[in-house]
Amino acid sequence: MKVLSILLGLGFCYVTGAARQPNVILIVCDDLNDYVESFGDHPQISTPHMKRLAQSGVSFKQAHCTIPICNPSRASFLTGLYPHTSQCYGFDNWDGYEVLKNSRTLMDHFRKNGYVSLGTGKMMHNRGEQEWTQFGHPSDYGPFAYNEEKTVAHPWNKAPFRDDFGAIDGSFGPLFKLQGEISPENGRPFTWRTGNWAKQRVFRYESESDRDSTGDELNGIWAVEHLKKIAQDPSGKPFFMGVGFLRPHTPLIVPQKYFDRFPLESIELPQIKENDAADTYKKTVTSAEDDRGGDRGTKIYDSLITSFDGDRELALKKFIQAYLASVASVDDLIGDILGVVDNSPLKDNTIIVLTSDHGWGMGEKDYLYKNSLWQESTRVPLVIRAPGIAKAGGATALPVSLIDLFPTLIDLCGLPSDTMKNEKGRPLDGHSLKPLLEDPVSGRWDGPDAALTALYKWDTYYDPAKQSYSLRFKDWRYIRYQNSKEELYHTARDPKEWTNLALNPEYAEQLANFRDQLMARIPKSKPLPAPTAADNEKWKNTYFEENPAADSNGDGVLSWAELKAHKDGK
Repeated sequence: MKVLSILLGLGFCYVTGAARQPNVILIVCDDLNDYVESFGDHPQISTPHMKRLAQSGVSFKQAHCTIPICNPSRASFLTGLYPHTSQCYGFDNWDGYEVLKNSRTLMDHFRKNGYVSLGTGKMMHNRGEQEWTQFGHPSDYGPFAYNEEKTVAHPWNKAPFRDDFGAIDGSFGPLFKLQGEISPENGRPFTWRTGNWAKQRVFRYESESDRDSTGDELNGIWAVEHLKKIAQDPSGKPFFMGVGFLRPHTPLIVPQKYFDRFPLESIELPQIKENDAADTYKKTVTSAEDDRGGDRGTKIYDSLITSFDGDRELALKKFIQAYLASVASVDDLIGDILGVVDNSPLKDNTIIVLTSDHGWGMGEKDYLYKNSLWQESTRVPLVIRAPGIAKAGGATALPVSLIDLFPTLIDLCGLPSDTMKNEKGRPLDGHSLKPLLEDPVSGRWDGPDAALTALYKWDTYYDPAKQSYSLRFKDWRYIRYQNSKEELYHTARDPKEWTNLALNPEYAEQLANFRDQLMARIPKSKPLPAPTAADNEKWKNTYFEENPAADSNGDGVLSWAELKAHKDGK
């Protein structure tokens, strides 16, 4: 169905007008760190299309996420609210939080104010499709290997890595035609599948020229087709388009041609200081039951190296090759989008934003994952092209936050700043970056001196005053963990954050100053309300479901005495 007929059917007609607001294309890559040309923390990265976008816009060289893990990060920057404002620090449905449910998302605010909002791919982590006028493809984490029973790691991955972390985090390698490869788990042949947790389908692969499109490719095709149709009548209603690419999120499985761009023997490793984690404290806030967060990055790092018989260099080269290949695959798709815009009337009136939900560590501090408060996890690429406003090829080193994206876009497009649905919502937390787009070097803006980032740790209740946080200043990073342990890095002299100055008494005054600044930015404690009798009964019933043996007299009813006896006996 043609996009114009879809929009007409929805009541959105295109009307010629002398003046119209700019269009917006928001491109979000998943788990993309600074392995991007012009941000370049890897010497071999090749992203010519992202580089081209940066040359036509402003690059924010110290942009940071509000929380370095998928669901709460996206819930934060797509509503313009910090986790400590919403209390969304984890993986519960974002719209289950009262504050977020009663505050408009970025795409819904644009839709409410006369834009056609078109989305595809992974934008919100979940439950976000209703926020758009029209939505394309759902999140697709594939391709996956499938052994006739379940999705598993890529056939080339080794134990224990493949077994410890499975089809998502334990999987990387090229797409190829499966011919007799057998799963070590059940002895059955592998096939390819793709999709997400809710629904998967067969992924057909005969050759590179005869295969199904990956989820990212489908999103790129969807965006290009819609942009071409809209470009035929650029005088119509303005549009807001969100394109969510999965790569370089694991599994790092992309066509072989992208691996070929980065020969294994030529891969360079990041600079990693031996025993660099010795003076850090992330491990002190990790709980044994917290397998999804906590110190998962250390576990992934150790397991990967063990799977290569302790050959750390080879293990990291293999993983980094797959990561670079995955980034390159997305860069080509971004190039397709830029090609349509730059060769159509859309070019002069379309804002394009490129960013990621958070970064990713590549072995620094013996850590291979996201969800840390160090530079590798918190920093994200951020490029904004705003025709007639953004200084082409400009760059700023001032620390900014993804929380500033929402107010920036509504400022550039002249939309109202009130994004609350009602009094239960909250006003935007960020500040417009427009002054820095106009003058990246000496421009002044209303934002704070430091970018604030929180840390996800699995919990059933999040008291904002009792979480872990980082402040990234222009020349410093300060980290305070929920147990009051601290890290301090002079990033101007120590950009790799190798030396924790919090242990040096000479910096006690500096440390106290940053501590005070952090405490001034986060709210006071919000203790969990006392449970009601109904809450207690619900909790007891849940315990009974998970521990039927607790009913010691077998009468089918769990008493509080039986529950206590069972817990004490564990």
